[in-house]
Amino acid sequence: MTKIALEARLRNCKNVITLGVRTNFSDYSPEDADLIRRAEKIYYPTPFYADLFDAAGKKTFPSYHTYKCVQDKIKQTALFNLLEIPHPETRVFYGRRWKNSVSDYFGFPFIGKIPRGSAMGRGVYLIRDEAELSAYCELTPPAYIQEYLPIDRDMRVVVIGSRVIHAYWRIAPPGEFRTNVAVGATVSLDPVPRKALDLALHTARQCRWDDVGIDICEHEGKFYVLEANMKYGKEGFRKAGIDYIQLMESLIENGEI
Repeated sequence: MTKIALEARLRNCKNVITLGVRTNFSDYSPEDADLIRRAEKIYYPTPFYADLFDAAGKKTFPSYHTYKCVQDKIKQTALFNLLEIPHPETRVFYGRRWKNSVSDYFGFPFIGKIPRGSAMGRGVYLIRDEAELSAYCELTPPAYIQEYLPIDRDMRVVVIGSRVIHAYWRIAPPGEFRTNVAVGATVSLDPVPRKALDLALHTARQCRWDDVGIDICEHEGKFYVLEANMKYGKEGFRKAGIDYIQLMESLIENGEI
């Protein structure tokens, strides 16, 4: 059976035909529409089509459940709390007067994030005083406030299918509290603790995510899941000498995804 994908992520894979994303299904050619209807599984269908394929009973990779939490920190936090996955103390504030309630739960400094659509360290702020809180207030309704853990590194653990594929450290540059590679963090291939790997795999399985980069930190001897990235970067793979395309070709060929 022909393997097909919609998004471009697998466009260089030799064993996958990438059809592209059409905002109107009727824009697919009759041949391509037939391929989609007959396919046992659709790879990288986008959040829009993942919903539709799930309703039609068609399998996708990543899973429908993975797409439900793409770049949505509010949903992720609620899911972590529901499943009792260790996560920094986090609270979402709604309404016009939410700023007055923050001090009931958090003391300075704390982290404020743009809760939806932000990635690569953008939309993450260290809030140290009332002035910085007021500036953050102007950026987003609702507010996503998280306790500040004074760390200079975290771990990115990539789970694809049902296993950990790659894991590495991200070390923040001097004077920076964020550990994102996009803001200058360094990738380190020092061994990642087994507890972190186990926590990442447990999190992915509990949340029913099958293609995800899970960010984990260690603070005062405890491991915390910071967030999940379904559109993770490939710098860690490059640093380790892993050919991502060959890896995905192999996982598809072996039936792992």
